[in-house]
Amino acid sequence: MAVLVTGGAGYIGSHMVWALLDAGEDVVVIDRLSTGFEWAVAPEAKLCVGDIADKEFVTGIIRDNGVDAIIHFAGSIVVPESVADPLSYYGNNTSNSRTLIEAAVETGVRNFIFSSTAAVYGSVGDEPVTEDQPRNPDSPYGMSKLMTEIILADVAKAHDLRFTALRYFNVAGADPKGRTGQSTRGATHLIKVACEAALGKRAGIEVFGTDYPTPDGTCIRDYIHVTDLVNAHLLALRRLRAGADSIIANCGYGRGYSVLEVLDCVQRVTGKPLPVRYGARRAGDAVAIVANADTARSAFGWEPAHDDLVEIVSSALAWEESLSRRNSLATSPGT
Repeated sequence: MAVLVTGGAGYIGSHMVWALLDAGEDVVVIDRLSTGFEWAVAPEAKLCVGDIADKEFVTGIIRDNGVDAIIHFAGSIVVPESVADPLSYYGNNTSNSRTLIEAAVETGVRNFIFSSTAAVYGSVGDEPVTEDQPRNPDSPYGMSKLMTEIILADVAKAHDLRFTALRYFNVAGADPKGRTGQSTRGATHLIKVACEAALGKRAGIEVFGTDYPTPDGTCIRDYIHVTDLVNAHLLALRRLRAGADSIIANCGYGRGYSVLEVLDCVQRVTGKPLPVRYGARRAGDAVAIVANADTARSAFGWEPAHDDLVEIVSSALAWEESLSRRNSLATSPGT
């Protein structure tokens, strides 16, 4: 048996590949390398470069490698971009996911884990949200993910396929062993951007909106260490393989930090002031959203091990420094 990881050359996907290999799994990766990197894929995994929109390509990989489970990360994730170009998000996130799900059904894959998002809820305030919270996405990104959840639920009723949709809150940090991290060029993740600014890779960092109805006027998010997140996937996979029913579960810590609190943490960790600019709100940004993760704890025994903002920031910064060294070596004469 093998696990197929779509988007396995990207940020979260590459962490998932390492975690699966650490757990003794055989891993196959599909990635078109539009935002991911071949070097980010663990060498023990089999990388197949291509697009999940190509059903014949996907079904061939599933059959040739004895895939019994799919963990689906491939997709577009930038909220303002989804507002400006909604059709590309409904194409890449929803339509392509539908093709992947169809390939799973046709090849008899019974276990499917989907990378969903807290953006399906929209703005909900400071109280931790549960999975039965009304879903009211503020952006096409959130809606595109919600539509895929709906497709999965309908397909699971009609076919022998069980799924787990994990609704991520704000993922940050890097592999504690330094094997992979957030490497996307032009990334928009707050902690990634702040670490780049702290190291002089960016001229500064912009805070989008200071007039939100929050204690300091900036948006509030629940930040989860990527290592805890991929562990939730491992536990969810074990649960599905044991024959459990489909489920939707939040992945977050239940504690929110404002943009300014995160920037203050980065400054404390680095010991350097950040060059901060203040701008207008961005379209599609929710005011505040924090997770209630009781379902993940009760359904598959998830217990976070890295619930600490300083640890998250420190691991992200360490990866950023490692990435600088990697890029420096790659561009040095004679290499």
